[in-house]
Amino acid sequence: MNDSYLERILKARVYDVANETPLELAPRLSRKVGSKVLLKREDMQPVFSFKLRGAYNKTVHLSEAVAKRGVICASAGNHAQGVALSAKRRGIPAVIVMPRTAPSIKVQAVIDLGGEVVLHGDDFDQAYEHAMILTQQRSLTFIHPFDDPDVIAGQGTIGMEILRQYPGEEIDAMFIAVGGGGLIAGVAAYVKQLFPRIKIIGVEPEDANAMYQSLKEHKRVTLERVGIFADAVAVRKVGEETFRLAQQFVDEVILVNTDEICAAIQDIFEDTRTVVEPSGALSVAGIKKYLVREGLKDKTCVGISCGANMNFDRLRHVAERADIGAQREGLFAVEIPEQPGSFLKFCGALGQRNITEFNYRYNSSNRANIFVGIGLNEGRKERSQILQTLKDAGYNIIDMTENEMAKLHVRFMVGGHASGIDNERLLRFEFPERPGALLKFLKAIGTQWNISLFHYRNHGSDYGRVLAGIQVPNEQHEDLLLHLRELKYPYVDETTNPAYKRFLGS
Repeated sequence: MNDSYLERILKARVYDVANETPLELAPRLSRKVGSKVLLKREDMQPVFSFKLRGAYNKTVHLSEAVAKRGVICASAGNHAQGVALSAKRRGIPAVIVMPRTAPSIKVQAVIDLGGEVVLHGDDFDQAYEHAMILTQQRSLTFIHPFDDPDVIAGQGTIGMEILRQYPGEEIDAMFIAVGGGGLIAGVAAYVKQLFPRIKIIGVEPEDANAMYQSLKEHKRVTLERVGIFADAVAVRKVGEETFRLAQQFVDEVILVNTDEICAAIQDIFEDTRTVVEPSGALSVAGIKKYLVREGLKDKTCVGISCGANMNFDRLRHVAERADIGAQREGLFAVEIPEQPGSFLKFCGALGQRNITEFNYRYNSSNRANIFVGIGLNEGRKERSQILQTLKDAGYNIIDMTENEMAKLHVRFMVGGHASGIDNERLLRFEFPERPGALLKFLKAIGTQWNISLFHYRNHGSDYGRVLAGIQVPNEQHEDLLLHLRELKYPYVDETTNPAYKRFLGS
């Protein structure tokens, strides 16, 4: 079966629509990590993603009788564009089911390619279920985004190109973004059979880690929910065939967080002047994390820059988080005296360090709380030094750099400690960015409980982050939790979060 993948990949038809993309040295990133980093520039494809390779290879192999009825797919956007372009090239109809949270830039791209767009559900899995219904109702042929041998073979041509462009014996590892597994399965099935010594390392977001969990459990795991910052890899369950190939050929899967992804987007931009989407930067985030974890230098690593369909308004969020992800900024909560000259004295204790952000919270007539960002040159080590320096100077300080609520909400909010508010619970929600989401939340809360705090900020993502204070007597706490479970919006109880106690609590 594996030998058949070599043959499938060698015979795959992709170049009617796809380009052989360059494999480029990333000089700045290479200097930063102390190893040679090569970027396979799949972001330079006509649809700015590798996905058209597999989509076209599947579509072109359909018989004339089957093809003329039309094709259908479910996708958050990149596979959708590949199917739409492939169908246009063959002159057949294409129905594209996309989640309502799909970035508008991807939806419009599918429309521009002549695809019929159907928006359904909040994630890929809901869109997939609806696509399967339409497949039966309209006698269409479903083009799977990853779990199909022809699709896998189409993506595998990337591995074939890499080994044609650079000596395989000189490559130490390839880093590949993982969603459903089609890309890593195809590349691994080709590369590992020719150069078994090359490590194949998958990279997933921490909140969308279906392949990591599946390999760990030795069976396909269905995630209860997935984060959709990296929407192109937001898959709850990997493919059956892709998992089989990953078990055989993938060495490991590394998990990275949102901050590390944002820092990798910046790294790629600084070398290529291209803004990739979050999934397109996963490979670079993985390279950086792997080399640090293993303490390695002077290696040759290939990262597949697999997509650049970035919504412009998401750039604000990326820029805010990139410095934290690259350990170039530390965030701290500090209590200072409420008196003239206290800020000057505080800055004096810091020395010549750069203040990147300063937010003030009145607390009482004799003390104040500040939220301060400080530029770093030496990452975690310097952050620890700052923490100790300010503690030695007598300041009550908390490191908030890893505190998600502080990064998402507290840094943007104004006002002091709440007074006269009893039984307040602080809850952080994720709202799908679509009409009616806020109304649904308010109806769930109803008039039984008072909303004492509400903060929403658009971070340019596909879901909104909301911080809400709700006054709930202890004996009614279980009733609130029941309402929240029925709402089905992911939430975290932040009532004991140090940021709440310091800045917002009573």
